[in-house]
Amino acid sequence: MTDKIRLIGLSFYGYHGVSSSEQETGRMYEVDCELEVDLTQAGQSDNLEHTINYESVYLTIKESVENKKYSLLEKLAEEISQNILDKFSVNQVILRIRKMNPPIAGHIQAVEVEICRQQN
Repeated sequence: MTDKIRLIGLSFYGYHGVSSSEQETGRMYEVDCELEVDLTQAGQSDNLEHTINYESVYLTIKESVENKKYSLLEKLAEEISQNILDKFSVNQVILRIRKMNPPIAGHIQAVEVEICRQQN
């Protein structure tokens, strides 16, 4: 299947990190989400019920980034991916999460984790 829905450049403020200071002060996070889904019926019907509601996916991602705390980006990505697979009729999700201005000595714009998960 080659049909995809992409949500790109979602921005959130979250409190994830290994250090207690990161979990107290927080950072900006950017998320890109790619969903593999059959869009044939939606393309023919022009009916929202035959596709994935983008706003619902956005809110699912927002909930995990803004309302939970994890030490690792990897865990955050896993949580979001599993939530999407559980809530929506998608075959696969590719998720990219960037921590902006991470607390690393030196100049670095972001660190990013990318994971790909599929329905079982």
